[in-house]
Amino acid sequence: MNCLIVDDEPLAVDVIVSYIEQVGDINIVATTNNPLEVIRILQQHQIDLVFLDIEMPNLSGIDLVKTLDHLPQFIFTTAYPQYALDGFNLNATDYLVKPIPFSRFLKAVSRAREVYELKKSRESASAPDKINDILSRKDYIFVKAEYENIKIDVPDIRYMQGLKDYIKIYTHSRTKAILTLSNFKEILDKLPEKQFLRVHRSYVVNINAIRAVLKRKIIIDDIRIPIGETYKNEVYKQLNIQG
Repeated sequence: MNCLIVDDEPLAVDVIVSYIEQVGDINIVATTNNPLEVIRILQQHQIDLVFLDIEMPNLSGIDLVKTLDHLPQFIFTTAYPQYALDGFNLNATDYLVKPIPFSRFLKAVSRAREVYELKKSRESASAPDKINDILSRKDYIFVKAEYENIKIDVPDIRYMQGLKDYIKIYTHSRTKAILTLSNFKEILDKLPEKQFLRVHRSYVVNINAIRAVLKRKIIIDDIRIPIGETYKNEVYKQLNIQG
């Protein structure tokens, strides 16, 4: 893949360059600290992936994306996590928060590489659907709680409980549940379909967090979650167990 790095901080550029050198199969075509140069670079070179900072002078990364009709894959890099929702709405391949851990960088590049390879093999009729599936996969979600958008790592979720117009999200890392004004459909649309299972009209569980199934109860840690009568057959089928 040919890539372009756009960032007005030299140190941030150096970090991404060093990470790319370790990955080994990405070619850096150009780096620039001026977002206004991006259009010229894209016209003169074949660019497959752009690492794009958000907070820059003259033109922000978000505004730059909005001005371009044809943009390669792009990964936002920023020190400001509050822009994540804007990044998702613009269909960014990923969103990296500075300082960027190398392991997190690898995940983003892996996702970009999958999309790149699928685009190269468009003879497969299902390639566009697969690309959309990759871009929709996130290892974290944001939910509105009180006056802030809280980032939750998907593997950290244990289970969720529905309470009228609210959802309580229980995680491994927090002692207190996160309460968000939402419903199960809105939350489940953000989560991997095969990883989360509706087991009751008031409960959704992370399959990976299940410790045991005891008759009509699902055991997660020391919590016993009921299996609803109307959900029982589907739950047993998805978990591949005998009722």
